[in-house]
Amino acid sequence: MRCPLSRVHRSALVSAWVIAAALTVTAAAPAPAPKPEPRPKPDEAAVIGEDHARAHARLREAAKGPQGYPQSKRTASLARLQESQRATNAGFAAAEFGRFTEFFPSPDFGVHVALLPTGKVLLFSFERVESDPTKETGPTNTVGRTNAGRAYLWDPARGTGARAFKKVAPPVVLMPDGTYAPRPAPFFCAGHSFLPNGMVGVFGGNVGGKGGSGAKLSFVFDPWTETWFRNQDMSVGRWYPSVVTGADGRQIIMSGQSERGTGTPTPVVERFPALRHPVPWRPYDIPVNVASQRLRSDAPFRNDYPHLFSLRDGMIYGLGRDADQQWLFDPLKEVRTDLPRRPADFRGYGSAVPLPAGFRGPDSVLVLGGDPRDPHTYRLSGGRWSTEEPRAFGRTQDDTLILPDGTLLTVNGALDTRDYGNGPFNPKADLKYRQIELRDAGGHWRLGPAQRLPRGYHSNALVMPDGRMMVTGDELQQIANDPDIRDGMDGSIELYEPAYLHRGPGPALDRAPAGELGHDKDFEVVSSTPKEVTRAVLLAPTTVTHSVNTSQRHLELRLTGVRGTTIGLRTPPTAADAPPGYYMLFLLNAKGVPSTAKWVKLGVR
Repeated sequence: MRCPLSRVHRSALVSAWVIAAALTVTAAAPAPAPKPEPRPKPDEAAVIGEDHARAHARLREAAKGPQGYPQSKRTASLARLQESQRATNAGFAAAEFGRFTEFFPSPDFGVHVALLPTGKVLLFSFERVESDPTKETGPTNTVGRTNAGRAYLWDPARGTGARAFKKVAPPVVLMPDGTYAPRPAPFFCAGHSFLPNGMVGVFGGNVGGKGGSGAKLSFVFDPWTETWFRNQDMSVGRWYPSVVTGADGRQIIMSGQSERGTGTPTPVVERFPALRHPVPWRPYDIPVNVASQRLRSDAPFRNDYPHLFSLRDGMIYGLGRDADQQWLFDPLKEVRTDLPRRPADFRGYGSAVPLPAGFRGPDSVLVLGGDPRDPHTYRLSGGRWSTEEPRAFGRTQDDTLILPDGTLLTVNGALDTRDYGNGPFNPKADLKYRQIELRDAGGHWRLGPAQRLPRGYHSNALVMPDGRMMVTGDELQQIANDPDIRDGMDGSIELYEPAYLHRGPGPALDRAPAGELGHDKDFEVVSSTPKEVTRAVLLAPTTVTHSVNTSQRHLELRLTGVRGTTIGLRTPPTAADAPPGYYMLFLLNAKGVPSTAKWVKLGVR
């Protein structure tokens, strides 16, 4: 997790604007005696510039906050949020806007989440070093044993209580931080995506100190044995990298701050596994001590967590946070070329979505959020940018999901890193950032109901096989509203039911193929309600962090015929349309109500 005390944004202008706004005093208030300007650290100023370093110094001063944060304050805050949510959502009909339902404790902050093909959800983050939300919670700048990661599985089939969670601790490692103290791997603020066998590849993490410095760590999480496996270290350290799975099933790794610390982004591009190793395809193909491989091309992103997408042409689109860093990568030729400059200026942590394109894979991307002053959305299609319909207001730290019916939903958001509208490290939040936004098939947005907690930095969301949406993340808000800070359940999860779940029953999907499905092939499913089925779609599972979700994908399937209770379908044409791996298969009726999904595996070795 990036400590905002050492770097809030790579844009000094954005950081300074937010901090200045937070410190503005109304004209009606008596003018206080001016405080001395916080002094920036000389070494920090040398790396990121005097103005940016001064903005960081202001944040450090603000983060000192009040000493202590009693349980009574957390309890009262959660009660106020519950009441304001109830009052706000009374005006939203569930059949039109959906509704938030359960809210329950979690043992993890959910800085990283991944929906596994077992139906369970992997959550991982860090062991907190602070329980006061007006201070930095994570061990970004610490070294030694306190700089440690943690991970859990949530099994929705077991409900929402403590018994539904299982600890799946990362391997114990020795980090090159001068202490060589063994601890669970500090892999928080890494990058990740799926392998074709359903495993999650996780790359990078935090060595500690220097405002966060890149670890060379490389792991896979095996959902079948529920175990972590370590691979050979990458060639460079990465702190805040992005990872995407290409059409061949290999993972492309870019960006991130190097082992030298914040302010040293690496241009090195790697792939996992290296070409001399086979792609892990079957559940028992477990990568252990497997190497990654450096590519000939580089990716000199100035800022972290670029959005990466593998589109239907088989190319990797790297959409940087800076407007002039929009690139196209050929993973076979290992060549990088320029894409047009994005219309909008620098954008911090905001979401981006590969737009559904029917029976073929996506060929365009919608970029949203990342600038609290800009509500517009921007589409890259055919090598050109266009400005699309805006959302209700600008927000950062948002998560935008593709739902089974092909519509979009934005949840979470804030004014800026650790700022919910009332200054940095202040848990009080403007209500608007708690409201979801819905985009219909025509591209029109409208505001919807409010979630319980404000969730900004490190917030996450994903669509579950039953069509519901899971929302988690943002350790500041979770500990600020913890009903019992002493019980070890210092995170929280909220569930949302989209409107389609309030429009009557969906069709039944009783059976789907258990083996591998080739591309451009016919297959059959069984439904006890075949006459209700009007559409069939594949929805890729989400693995997301810091508003970066490279795995999302929505594809329509061709209906080839109905015979009794058997429905014929045809898979997407190529691996570029739909990279190999596990997908959720939904059947939908004329009202857009989905069935509960079945998992299918696409791609034959």
